[in-house]
Amino acid sequence: MAEKIMKDKIIFWLNADLTYFGIAKSLQEKYDSNFYAIIDITEKPKNFFITQKLVKFQKTWFLHDHIKKNHKPDLNYLKSFEQKYKINLWLLAQNERFFYKFNQFYKFTEEEILSILEQECRLFESILDESKPDFLIMGVSTLHHNHLFYEICKSRDIRVLMLRSTPFGYRYMISSGPENIDDFGIVEKPTKVRTMEELNDYLRGHDSFKQGLQYLNTFQKSKVHYVAAALTFLFSANNNEKTHYTYYGRLKLRVLFKILISIIKKRYRERFMNKNFLNTIETNSPFVYFPLHLEEERVLLIGAPFYTNQIEIIRHIAKSLPVGYTLFVKEHPMMNIRNWRSISDYKTMLDIPNVKVFHPSVKSDVMIKNCSLVVTVNGTSSLESAFYGKPSVVFSDIDFSSLPFIFRVKAIETLPQIIGDSLQAKVDTVSLNEYVDLIDRNSFEFDLQGLFVKMHNYFQYGGFLVDVEISDEKMKSFLNAESKTFEMLSSEHIKILNHYKKCNTK
Repeated sequence: MAEKIMKDKIIFWLNADLTYFGIAKSLQEKYDSNFYAIIDITEKPKNFFITQKLVKFQKTWFLHDHIKKNHKPDLNYLKSFEQKYKINLWLLAQNERFFYKFNQFYKFTEEEILSILEQECRLFESILDESKPDFLIMGVSTLHHNHLFYEICKSRDIRVLMLRSTPFGYRYMISSGPENIDDFGIVEKPTKVRTMEELNDYLRGHDSFKQGLQYLNTFQKSKVHYVAAALTFLFSANNNEKTHYTYYGRLKLRVLFKILISIIKKRYRERFMNKNFLNTIETNSPFVYFPLHLEEERVLLIGAPFYTNQIEIIRHIAKSLPVGYTLFVKEHPMMNIRNWRSISDYKTMLDIPNVKVFHPSVKSDVMIKNCSLVVTVNGTSSLESAFYGKPSVVFSDIDFSSLPFIFRVKAIETLPQIIGDSLQAKVDTVSLNEYVDLIDRNSFEFDLQGLFVKMHNYFQYGGFLVDVEISDEKMKSFLNAESKTFEMLSSEHIKILNHYKKCNTK
């Protein structure tokens, strides 16, 4: 009697980024397996996921249907959960943008936060107990709840396939985590020995700054979309404020008032920067370069949870510099979509001795070429500096922080010594070549941000409003138009799935 072959079970994390629904649609046509999904979505698009027939899911769970108000948290359960999975829940909660610092609409109590965490933990455990998935497919975890689910899956030895960017523009990979490079050996490429000039050519050919600038110049730029989104928001029902804790306090008039205030503040902040920030780099004395990170973003909130206060980081670096060096700080151009930082923050930076603050229009590569050292919390500038023969310092573990010319700060009091040592370091081109080859072997050409813009424009009023109704016909039309893109992405996932199956067989 023939042995029955068990199908793989794959669970997807789906949200307003419809990329992973498109991957699921294409994947089911090529890879015989059972699909499940956790869906983190607002009320209006929810009906599409309830009724859709494009992807056959064995079962779906709508995240916010399982999170109720006025639930008293069970502290004993949460304590045992932390011990079981070795997950620090308050570390995730304190840095969650909805729970604390960045929420302008609602102030969560300690009990409310613990209540939400408990309900999420119980839900995720019950989902995994019921579905028993072999694989999790998701994007990079950006909020506490999808990162929590990712961590639980890791703890349960569920294989994770996470589509993420590399430090090089237009190159993406599928890895087991947001900071991991898994050398699957699927693609065999001969090792290249590039000169520093050839390495520079590679960097220019994969310019991450250019990719980010392209996104900045195309995201939320349509006035027609803006007006249409505003009218839809004003004159349609909105139940998310009652059903989704991420929308608590977001009453229509309050949201409109905040938007108006933000527009006014943005103009004042731009005037302040234009008047007070430097535009020209003086190269007659040595300097260390610190590019500010975009806020609020996972790079800091999840990627470097103990280094989220960048003003304090600037102070620490300035204190640690040898005499004769100045710290050059540059604003991130993508802060434009966050309406820039507060003027009080900018004034605080300007007041720090031996610190100079530069306008976001100044090109980062010009800074890197002329500096003695780059310091970032965990940004790609610390890798880009190596292509110009400059060492760097980082404050968190990232996929390139083990390179010998990148120095990792593990205790803030060691920063002066680390900066002193790194200023004397030389870039090892052999190690840099090996890293570039590692990325090349395990990544592929793709423009995920370009796909985001297309989705925003087609479904979400250019990205101005995500709580929108989605029809089957509209989804079919989009998936057909982007069929080659999703076929390529599903094929890349299948390579990894087959690699894991081959390893399990062995």
